[in-house]
Amino acid sequence: MDSQKMEQELLGIKERNDRVEVDKAWETSTFRTVTLTIVTYVLVTLLLLAIGNNDPFVNALVPALGYFLSAQSLPFIKKWWIRKNFKNKK
Repeated sequence: MDSQKMEQELLGIKERNDRVEVDKAWETSTFRTVTLTIVTYVLVTLLLLAIGNNDPFVNALVPALGYFLSAQSLPFIKKWWIRKNFKNKK
């Protein structure tokens, strides 16, 4: 394998790693969590309004807050799961 091909492969790996880092930063960002919480609240509110719910603005808080709380607990649960399942595989 010549050095030019190796450099191209290395550059491809670096670009892939950069994309993975950006994707991970997005997945774990507070901005993403808050945005999805707000979008969930708005969409559920609209749905509840459409079906004639008596108190859609309050009732839409349940799924929105449920999502928010689950997103906040996932890092803890993920760390626990990794420790439990991969502690002996190092």
